[in-house]
Amino acid sequence: MCTTCGCGIGQTRINGKTIEARQHSGKPLRFRPIAHNDQLDTPVPATAGNSCKIDFGDGIAGMHAPGMSQARMVKIERDILDKNNQYAADIRRQFAECGIFALNLVSSPGSGKTSLLVKTIEELRDKFPIAVIEGDQQTDHDAARIRATGVPAIQINTGKGCHLDAHMVTQAIQQLSLQNNSLLFIENVGNLVCPSSFDLGEAHKIVILSVTEGEDKPLKYPDMFHAADLMLLNKCDLLPYLSFDTGLAIDYAHRVHPGLPVIQISATQGSGMEAWCEWIETNCRRAAIVPGTLNNHSTPLESV
Repeated sequence: MCTTCGCGIGQTRINGKTIEARQHSGKPLRFRPIAHNDQLDTPVPATAGNSCKIDFGDGIAGMHAPGMSQARMVKIERDILDKNNQYAADIRRQFAECGIFALNLVSSPGSGKTSLLVKTIEELRDKFPIAVIEGDQQTDHDAARIRATGVPAIQINTGKGCHLDAHMVTQAIQQLSLQNNSLLFIENVGNLVCPSSFDLGEAHKIVILSVTEGEDKPLKYPDMFHAADLMLLNKCDLLPYLSFDTGLAIDYAHRVHPGLPVIQISATQGSGMEAWCEWIETNCRRAAIVPGTLNNHSTPLESV
């Protein structure tokens, strides 16, 4: 679970097989049309004339959970992430030994991750062995789209869980026949919050932001953009029909993560695909093992 949303509650399935289940006993939400002003002792109506804000991320844990202290949340999160990081370290070691270059694709729902992934596979499948791990709460629709390209894909269904973790990825790679010097894409659950905290043993997190989402996403969800090593600004073919400010979106991303490389791309029209695929090829070859030598890990990203 994570203390932000209790996302360990529910069922996790890999290719339809349940690997874990927990029960949920939550109470129904009750809403009140009242906001609390931090400067006052009493609640005030949340009207247009009042600048009201409730900040549940101001404590040491950076979050809130009903009935749980900040110190308790910090301990739980540390315990969860420590265990996750142990799995991730094992995965990363295995990938390094086999020359596998793994990318963790993260974004909000509807950013075009799967369409971009299909297009990327079509460009690179003749150059590298490729495999895909797909993460969604339910269905195997995306894995089916990937398999249609001729590339092996395994589906992880997280149930009520809102992100993949390293233990899930460990289970998945045990069922995938990954080849040495291959390319592995991990398409995370559509969510700009929890996946930022969970290391999956990948070489890089790639955050995908579509121009239909709004320029301020990096400011609203800073942890994800801070954790990413590359930002793909997708659906740029729609820019003539939108009021999206590309420069502002990139500026916001750089406020959160100075120097974050950005590639403007369109999965449907193909613009930016050459730069994206060239970056993958370069780093994939750097990660490859050479018989009789120590493996070289991928070098830090350069701006594109």
